Amino acid sequence: MIVLFLQIFTCFLFTTTTSSPHGFTIDLIHRRSNAYSSQVSDTQLGSPYANTVFDSSMYLMKLQVGTPPYEIEAVLDTGSELIWTQCLPCLHCYDQTAPIFDPSKSSTFKEKRCDTHDHSCPYEIVYNDKSYTKGTLATETVTIHSTSGEPFVMAETIIGCGRNNSVFSPSFSGIVGLNWGSLSLITQMGGAYPGLISYCFAGKGTSKINFGANAIVAGDGVVSTTMFVTTAKPGFYYLNLDAVSVGDTRIETLGTPFHALKGNIVIDSGSTYTYLPGSFCNLVREAVEYVVPAVRAADPMDNDMLCYYSDTIDIFPVITMHFSGGADLVLDKYNMYFELNRGGVFCLAIICNNPPQEAIFGNRAQNNFLVGYDSSSLLVSFSPTDCSALWN
Repeated sequence: MIVLFLQIFTCFLFTTTTSSPHGFTIDLIHRRSNAYSSQVSDTQLGSPYANTVFDSSMYLMKLQVGTPPYEIEAVLDTGSELIWTQCLPCLHCYDQTAPIFDPSKSSTFKEKRCDTHDHSCPYEIVYNDKSYTKGTLATETVTIHSTSGEPFVMAETIIGCGRNNSVFSPSFSGIVGLNWGSLSLITQMGGAYPGLISYCFAGKGTSKINFGANAIVAGDGVVSTTMFVTTAKPGFYYLNLDAVSVGDTRIETLGTPFHALKGNIVIDSGSTYTYLPGSFCNLVREAVEYVVPAVRAADPMDNDMLCYYSDTIDIFPVITMHFSGGADLVLDKYNMYFELNRGGVFCLAIICNNPPQEAIFGNRAQNNFLVGYDSSSLLVSFSPTDCSALWN
C-alpha cells in the first residue's frame, strides 16, 4: 500500500538484535482467492508451509509479537515502512476477526518515550486507499519461524500499536512494512544479509517470503532491472518502466509525461492492481480495445476499469511489461485480467490514475514470478515460476 501521509514522532535511537544472521523463510498467506543460489545450505531449507486462506486480494504473512509469542496475520507491504498491529485497549478499531493483541499480557512490551506532553510517541499513516492507522510506537519482541527450525527472534523491535484504525479487512491484524525505511522489518533485522527479500505469489495455494541468503534469485530465465531511490520518497522501491506491449503493439513511455530516467513506477506488494498515469494508461487501454472482440461492460466497482462481457479469458491479448535493462515480463492473462465474482464479465487489471498519481506495479501482476529485492546491488529480479508448485 502506498502511503499518502506519514507522521511519526521520534526522538530516539534504536538497535535491533536477532538470533541469526543467516537466511530464513517465513509463512505467507494469500487472501484472495526457481531459482535459489547454489550456496544456500541445506539447513536453510524445508520451512513448513502455511495454510492458505482466501479473502480479498492481499497477501498476509504470519509473525509473532510479544512474550509469550502471539501470532498475527498482517499484510505484506513493500509500499510502506511501519510494522503495526491493532492493540487493546482500542479507541476505534475495525472489526478484526482474530483476537486483538493485548500488550498488557506481554512481558517484553514497552512504550517508546518521546518529548510530548504525555511522553508517548504517536504515529499516523494514511494509505492510498484512504485506510489509516493511528497509535503509538513501542518496542516488542518479534519472532519469525526460520527454515532451520530455530525461531528468528528480534528483540526490542519498534512496532506501531494501532488504537484508531479504519477501512481494513477484518482478516487483517495489521501491516508489515517492508520498504527501505528505518522502521521497516527488513531494516530492523540487520544481520549479514540486509535488504535481501524474495517472494512468490500464487493465485491460490501456499506462498512464502524469504529473507537473507534464501532470498537470492538467480538462474536460467531470470531478468533483473535497476531499483531506484528517490529523495521525495526514499523508502520506496522504484523501477523504470520503458514500455508496455499489448500483443504486438508496443507503447513507449518515452515521449510521454510518464517517462523518467530514475524510476517512474513503484513495485508494491500491498496494492492489488497496477496503476498507470492517465495519458499513458489510455494508450494501453486503446490498444486492448482495438483487439478484443467483445462487447464492453460497465465497471460495477466504479474504478473506471476496462471491462467486457465474455465467458473466457482467452479472447484477451498478452501484455508485456518492459522494464529498464531488458527486463521484459511477459504476463500471464491471469496477471492482467480478472473475472468478476458474478461471472461473465472480465476486466483489465490496470487502473488509470486521473489525475496522475503514483504509478504502481501491483501484486496481481507479480503472480507466478519469484521476485527478489537486493538493496546492495540495487536490483529487482524476476524468475517465471509456478508459485503454487514451488512449495507444495
